[in-house]
Amino acid sequence: MTPVLYSYRRCPYAMRARMALKYADIQVEHREIDFRNKPQSMLLVSPKGTVPVLCVDGIILDQSLDIMHWALGRSDPDGWKQVDNVVSQAWIEKNDGPFKVLLDQYKYPNRFPDLNEGHVLNSAIDLMLKPMESALQSSNYLLGNKISWVDVAIFPFIRQFAAVNPKRFEELPFTSINAWLNQHLESDLFNSVMDKHPTWLD
Repeated sequence: MTPVLYSYRRCPYAMRARMALKYADIQVEHREIDFRNKPQSMLLVSPKGTVPVLCVDGIILDQSLDIMHWALGRSDPDGWKQVDNVVSQAWIEKNDGPFKVLLDQYKYPNRFPDLNEGHVLNSAIDLMLKPMESALQSSNYLLGNKISWVDVAIFPFIRQFAAVNPKRFEELPFTSINAWLNQHLESDLFNSVMDKHPTWLD
Protein backbone atom coordinates (compact mmCIF):
# COMPACT_ATOMS: atom_id res chain seq x y z
CA MET A 1 0.00 0.00 0.00
CA THR A 2 1.22 3.51 -0.84
CA PRO A 3 1.76 5.57 2.34
CA VAL A 4 -0.88 8.28 2.86
CA LEU A 5 0.31 11.75 3.85
CA TYR A 6 -2.10 14.34 5.20
CA SER A 7 -0.48 17.71 4.64
CA TYR A 8 -1.00 21.45 4.29
CA ARG A 9 1.08 23.28 1.72
CA ARG A 10 2.25 26.23 3.84
CA CYS A 11 2.68 24.45 7.18
CA PRO A 12 6.39 24.41 8.13
CA TYR A 13 6.04 21.07 9.93
CA ALA A 14 4.47 19.52 6.84
CA MET A 15 7.11 21.11 4.62
CA ARG A 16 10.00 19.46 6.39
CA ALA A 17 8.23 16.11 6.37
CA ARG A 18 7.53 16.39 2.63
CA MET A 19 11.14 17.34 1.94
CA ALA A 20 12.46 14.31 3.81
CA LEU A 21 10.04 11.96 2.08
CA LYS A 22 10.94 13.38 -1.33
CA TYR A 23 14.67 13.21 -0.61
CA ALA A 24 14.28 9.58 0.45
CA ASP A 25 12.34 8.90 -2.77
CA ILE A 26 9.30 7.62 -0.91
CA GLN A 27 6.12 7.87 -2.92
CA VAL A 28 3.04 8.94 -0.99
CA GLU A 29 -0.62 9.58 -1.62
CA HIS A 30 -0.83 13.30 -0.85
CA ARG A 31 -4.00 14.46 0.86
CA GLU A 32 -4.15 18.24 1.18
CA ILE A 33 -6.37 19.29 4.06
CA ASP A 34 -8.53 22.32 4.78
CA PHE A 35 -8.06 23.32 8.42
CA ARG A 36 -11.59 24.68 8.54
CA ASN A 37 -13.00 21.35 7.40
CA LYS A 38 -10.59 18.63 8.47
CA PRO A 39 -11.25 15.25 6.88
CA GLN A 40 -12.73 12.63 9.19
CA SER A 41 -10.32 10.04 7.85
CA MET A 42 -7.42 12.09 9.28
CA LEU A 43 -9.14 12.76 12.60
CA LEU A 44 -9.86 9.06 13.02
CA VAL A 45 -6.18 8.15 12.81
CA SER A 46 -4.87 11.30 14.53
CA PRO A 47 -7.45 13.06 16.72
CA LYS A 48 -5.11 15.98 17.49
CA GLY A 49 -6.02 17.31 14.03
CA THR A 50 -2.69 18.75 12.95
CA VAL A 51 -0.44 17.96 10.00
CA PRO A 52 1.59 16.19 8.87
CA VAL A 53 0.18 12.73 9.42
CA LEU A 54 1.72 9.72 7.68
CA CYS A 55 -0.16 6.42 7.55
CA VAL A 56 2.15 3.60 6.51
CA ASP A 57 2.02 -0.18 7.03
CA GLY A 58 -0.50 0.12 9.83
CA ILE A 59 1.61 2.74 11.63
CA ILE A 60 0.47 6.32 12.26
CA LEU A 61 3.20 8.96 12.44
CA ASP A 62 1.77 12.36 13.37
CA GLN A 63 4.91 14.22 14.39
CA SER A 64 6.96 15.82 11.62
CA LEU A 65 10.31 14.78 13.09
CA ASP A 66 9.14 11.18 13.40
CA ILE A 67 8.20 11.25 9.72
CA MET A 68 11.59 12.72 8.81
CA HIS A 69 13.48 10.07 10.77
CA TRP A 70 11.29 7.27 9.41
CA ALA A 71 11.99 8.43 5.85
CA LEU A 72 15.73 8.79 6.45
CA GLY A 73 15.78 5.36 8.06
CA ARG A 74 14.52 4.01 4.75
CA SER A 75 16.91 5.98 2.53
CA ASP A 76 19.58 8.59 3.25
CA PRO A 77 21.71 8.78 0.08
CA ASP A 78 23.62 11.93 1.01
CA GLY A 79 24.09 11.17 4.70
CA TRP A 80 21.73 13.76 6.18
CA LYS A 81 21.80 11.92 9.52
CA GLN A 82 25.58 11.66 9.77
CA VAL A 83 25.81 14.52 12.26
CA ASP A 84 26.27 14.91 16.00
CA ASN A 85 23.05 13.87 17.74
CA VAL A 86 23.54 16.10 20.77
CA VAL A 87 24.18 19.24 18.71
CA SER A 88 21.33 18.32 16.37
CA GLN A 89 18.90 17.93 19.24
CA ALA A 90 19.95 21.26 20.75
CA TRP A 91 19.15 23.09 17.50
CA ILE A 92 15.82 21.33 17.08
CA GLU A 93 14.71 21.91 20.67
CA LYS A 94 15.50 25.61 20.33
CA ASN A 95 13.68 25.89 17.00
CA ASP A 96 10.60 23.86 17.87
CA GLY A 97 10.33 25.29 21.38
CA PRO A 98 11.08 28.93 22.22
CA PHE A 99 11.75 30.10 18.66
CA LYS A 100 8.39 28.76 17.43
CA VAL A 101 6.70 30.71 20.23
CA LEU A 102 8.48 33.90 19.15
CA LEU A 103 7.69 33.20 15.50
CA ASP A 104 3.96 33.01 16.26
CA GLN A 105 4.16 36.21 18.32
CA TYR A 106 6.01 37.97 15.50
CA LYS A 107 3.73 36.69 12.73
CA TYR A 108 0.43 37.27 14.53
CA PRO A 109 0.87 40.48 16.59
CA ASN A 110 -2.90 40.94 16.79
CA ARG A 111 -3.11 37.79 18.89
CA PHE A 112 -0.58 39.21 21.35
CA PRO A 113 -1.55 42.86 21.87
CA ASP A 114 0.37 43.07 25.14
CA LEU A 115 3.69 42.24 23.49
CA ASN A 116 6.07 44.74 21.91
CA GLU A 117 6.88 43.71 18.33
CA GLY A 118 10.41 45.09 18.52
CA HIS A 119 11.07 43.16 21.70
CA VAL A 120 9.78 39.96 20.09
CA LEU A 121 12.05 40.50 17.07
CA ASN A 122 15.09 41.17 19.25
CA SER A 123 14.37 38.08 21.33
CA ALA A 124 14.21 35.95 18.18
CA ILE A 125 17.46 37.49 16.94
CA ASP A 126 19.28 36.74 20.17
CA LEU A 127 17.83 33.26 20.58
CA MET A 128 18.07 31.89 17.05
CA LEU A 129 19.35 34.20 14.34
CA LYS A 130 22.64 35.25 15.93
CA PRO A 131 23.66 31.65 16.72
CA MET A 132 22.64 30.58 13.22
CA GLU A 133 24.64 33.39 11.62
CA SER A 134 27.68 32.44 13.68
CA ALA A 135 27.40 28.78 12.66
CA LEU A 136 26.86 29.63 8.99
CA GLN A 137 29.83 32.00 8.90
CA SER A 138 32.13 29.09 9.67
CA SER A 139 30.44 26.44 7.50
CA ASN A 140 27.96 26.19 4.64
CA TYR A 141 25.31 24.54 6.79
CA LEU A 142 24.36 24.49 10.44
CA LEU A 143 26.36 21.38 11.29
CA GLY A 144 29.17 21.53 8.78
CA ASN A 145 29.81 21.83 5.07
CA LYS A 146 27.20 19.21 4.14
CA ILE A 147 23.47 19.68 4.35
CA SER A 148 21.85 17.69 7.16
CA TRP A 149 18.37 16.89 8.36
CA VAL A 150 18.71 19.75 10.86
CA ASP A 151 18.98 22.35 8.07
CA VAL A 152 15.87 20.93 6.42
CA ALA A 153 13.95 20.74 9.70
CA ILE A 154 14.69 24.38 10.60
CA PHE A 155 14.54 26.01 7.15
CA PRO A 156 10.70 26.20 6.85
CA PHE A 157 10.49 28.13 10.13
CA ILE A 158 13.17 30.64 9.10
CA ARG A 159 11.37 30.96 5.76
CA GLN A 160 8.16 31.79 7.61
CA PHE A 161 9.92 34.25 9.91
CA ALA A 162 11.58 36.05 6.99
CA ALA A 163 8.28 36.25 5.09
CA VAL A 164 6.58 38.27 7.83
CA ASN A 165 8.51 41.36 6.73
CA PRO A 166 10.93 40.44 3.91
CA LYS A 167 12.46 43.90 3.61
CA ARG A 168 13.19 44.11 7.33
CA PHE A 169 14.66 40.60 7.33
CA GLU A 170 16.97 41.38 4.42
CA GLU A 171 18.22 44.49 6.22
CA LEU A 172 19.25 42.51 9.30
CA PRO A 173 23.02 41.91 9.51
CA PHE A 174 22.71 38.21 8.69
CA THR A 175 24.16 37.74 5.22
CA SER A 176 25.05 34.10 5.86
CA ILE A 177 21.49 33.24 6.93
CA ASN A 178 20.10 35.00 3.87
CA ALA A 179 22.43 33.03 1.59
CA TRP A 180 21.49 29.77 3.36
CA LEU A 181 17.79 30.61 3.17
CA ASN A 182 17.92 31.53 -0.51
CA GLN A 183 19.79 28.34 -1.32
CA HIS A 184 16.97 26.32 0.21
CA LEU A 185 14.26 28.44 -1.41
CA GLU A 186 15.82 27.93 -4.83
CA SER A 187 16.55 24.24 -4.38
CA ASP A 188 14.92 21.62 -6.56
CA LEU A 189 13.99 19.67 -3.43
CA PHE A 190 12.00 22.49 -1.85
CA ASN A 191 10.28 23.49 -5.06
CA SER A 192 9.38 19.89 -5.82
CA VAL A 193 7.29 19.64 -2.63
CA MET A 194 5.46 22.95 -3.07
CA ASP A 195 3.09 21.94 -5.84
CA LYS A 196 -0.53 22.84 -5.19
CA HIS A 197 -2.92 19.96 -4.58
CA PRO A 198 -6.70 19.96 -4.56
CA THR A 199 -8.26 19.74 -1.11
CA TRP A 200 -8.86 16.15 -0.07
CA LEU A 201 -12.49 15.24 0.52
CA ASP A 202 -13.46 11.98 2.22
